[in-house]
Amino acid sequence: MNIVFNSIMCIQKENYAKKPPKTTSYYTFFYIIFQVIGLLLLYSVYYWIIHFRGGFSLTKAKLIPNWHPIFMTIVLIYLFANAVLHYRSFWNTKQNLKNQHAIFFGCIISIIMIAGLATLNSYRFRPLFTNPAIPNLYSLHSWLGIITFAMIVLQFISGFWIYLYPKVAAQYREMMMPYHVFFGISSFVLAIVSGGLGFCEKIIFSLDKEYEKLPAEGIVGNCLGLLCIFYGGLVVYMVTKPEFKRDSAATEYQPLIEH
Repeated sequence: MNIVFNSIMCIQKENYAKKPPKTTSYYTFFYIIFQVIGLLLLYSVYYWIIHFRGGFSLTKAKLIPNWHPIFMTIVLIYLFANAVLHYRSFWNTKQNLKNQHAIFFGCIISIIMIAGLATLNSYRFRPLFTNPAIPNLYSLHSWLGIITFAMIVLQFISGFWIYLYPKVAAQYREMMMPYHVFFGISSFVLAIVSGGLGFCEKIIFSLDKEYEKLPAEGIVGNCLGLLCIFYGGLVVYMVTKPEFKRDSAATEYQPLIEH
């Protein structure tokens, strides 16, 4: 009886977990592009800060705000994107993937707080290099950033309670899943928009009237914004494409990436 039962369970797992080879090939192709563009975006932001903005420092007042764009790009765009696609990309049990997904977002929230504090704390140094000092929290970029962060925190709390707290009934988890997915994708889109506005804002504040002459830094800044938007569009496509979705009934997931 045990042999028959195990055989049935294996067949069910295969039916739930396996995708057609063509689907896994497509996903692998898109996943490689996704990682290449993400790493290119990170390197481009690093290059921009090093070659045009003077680099990074923990003690030089003018360079402290430079931590903000690199931290936010790493966390709010690249890590966020990887967290969104985590279920589709790696093999594991559903419970372990839930735990890893939660850990991803716990780290994201922690680092966003550090990056945000770096920007807010730099306000007292701004009179040293801008006159008058640029105030905090007045631009659309900052407003969207706060809204995005608030949505991520609420998603994390609600997701932790609904999907990791063992006493929540399965029917409520299933009922809330479409909303969890919708607000998760919405938060990521807001993060992309906020990032694009942030690059534009930083370039405008740094170059001022020189920006209209389209110097090298202006071109780099514009390319950063376009790359950020393209990256976001690719992630949304991968996470919403029906062929790339997994069966919610499966207890164990096979990766869509070919090995």
